[in-house]
Amino acid sequence: MNAFPKSPILVLFFCLLIFLGTRGTVSSQIAGLGGVPRTIVTTDGEIDDVDSFIRMLLYANEFRIEGLIYSSSMWHYKGDGNGTLFTSEMEMTRNMYGAKTSLRWPGVSWMNPLLDAYEQVYSNLSQHAAGFPTADYLRSVVRVGNIDFEGDMRADTEGSNFIKEKLLDDNLEPLYLQVWGGTNTIARALKSIEDQYKGTPEWEPIYNKVTKKAILYAILDQDATYRKYIAPHWPDLKVYYNSNQFWCLAYPWKRAVPPAQQYLLEGKFMGEEIIRNHGPLLSQYYSYGDEQVQVGDEEHIHGDPSKLEIAQWGTFGPYDFISEGDSPAYLHLIDVGMVNLEHPHWGGWGGRLVQSEEQPNRWEDGAKVLDYNPFTQKMDATYPQIRWIEALQEDFAARADWCVLDYANANHPPVVEAVGDTFRAVAAGDRLVLDVKAHDPDGDELTTRFWIYHEVGTYPVQPVMVQTDNRVELQLDPTSTGQLHVVAEVKDKGQHPMTRYRRFVVEVKLKN
Repeated sequence: MNAFPKSPILVLFFCLLIFLGTRGTVSSQIAGLGGVPRTIVTTDGEIDDVDSFIRMLLYANEFRIEGLIYSSSMWHYKGDGNGTLFTSEMEMTRNMYGAKTSLRWPGVSWMNPLLDAYEQVYSNLSQHAAGFPTADYLRSVVRVGNIDFEGDMRADTEGSNFIKEKLLDDNLEPLYLQVWGGTNTIARALKSIEDQYKGTPEWEPIYNKVTKKAILYAILDQDATYRKYIAPHWPDLKVYYNSNQFWCLAYPWKRAVPPAQQYLLEGKFMGEEIIRNHGPLLSQYYSYGDEQVQVGDEEHIHGDPSKLEIAQWGTFGPYDFISEGDSPAYLHLIDVGMVNLEHPHWGGWGGRLVQSEEQPNRWEDGAKVLDYNPFTQKMDATYPQIRWIEALQEDFAARADWCVLDYANANHPPVVEAVGDTFRAVAAGDRLVLDVKAHDPDGDELTTRFWIYHEVGTYPVQPVMVQTDNRVELQLDPTSTGQLHVVAEVKDKGQHPMTRYRRFVVEVKLKN
């Protein structure tokens, strides 16, 4: 029997699969076929949001951006135009600013030049991976949400209605709502749904639909609407809450990132490998001493070359990294083989969050989520994110090259496949063999390292491990049981090394 399809459409489809298999990562292939996470971004437009936004555009093939919503926060709001004084509900900003008619508002057009620049590099990016959305599509999903004041959720807005429609649509795939500022526009969407349906026969199925599909990934509480409205009215809504781990990608990164890795955030690397000579999009990336000024935010003095010493954060050099505090929200969505999307407690590029004992639908970081930091030899609340800094920054630099280089002259991530099941059940004392197959689309040499993510698992001892190439043999202890997370980390030797993974989850039980 001839196994090749005779239909011309199917022929084209299979040819596309073959082409994608030679030109991109597995996640890029899925992106081209629509099987990546849905997401909506809400943002207050702070300079770190702008930098997070620029990096996100370089990964826009790894998830489906279904909305880009301007919102407000405790740090940024427009005011109502009537001179109304507003005092923050949040203690820090209340003490800092008192009553204000508006606060450091960057406006609702800052996305425009970034999307214009993305349009200019789109064809180049699309040489390197399938699934990048067009600039016109991204422009079509931009909306203005609730922006008058911090926590403003008094009325429906274009942005809140857009989120409402997405939450109520018939697509039951998870919808990741990224919160880069306050939760107020999302809260307004939810309240509008509640106002419309509560007390009707439709309320229960509507409530269940929304709580099953919506997942918030919030960076801090930047207004009070989650605490005051979302949590009490929508207790079954899933929330991923990052209040500690993001700091290594935010303003005080020098306090968190080990000195041995700080070069990845300093001006020589950021300026030469990412920002300069990498096209019109990355040229707009904010960095220290770059002479850029964000209109509307008088406190954005970071670009002034004469003001490189920031009292609370340290002393910086030209092109040093400022902040991307919101990037973990979408880094969590990128499939690099860590299987973390539906298991935030397993850890990945977006950090590691564990289920709250008090609120079972909330996953969070903090004092209970510590990874061992080999640089300080201490347990560390930030290391679940720090451990990925080198891979993240090198991957960022490689994608920056995608903006200006053709496929043959840029680097692309290795493709890693597990041999056999990635979920195993074995007996204590067994000899366990794990191996992966890996290839590099550029023909680069690959190195493979197997390591155990001890903090995620419950297996109490270090098994004896013997690695040979892409294969590792583990001798398990005859009296120990628990869950063991073994990670195969594969890195290429390209200009900017790119790393991908396969996680094996092993349940070890006593022999019958």
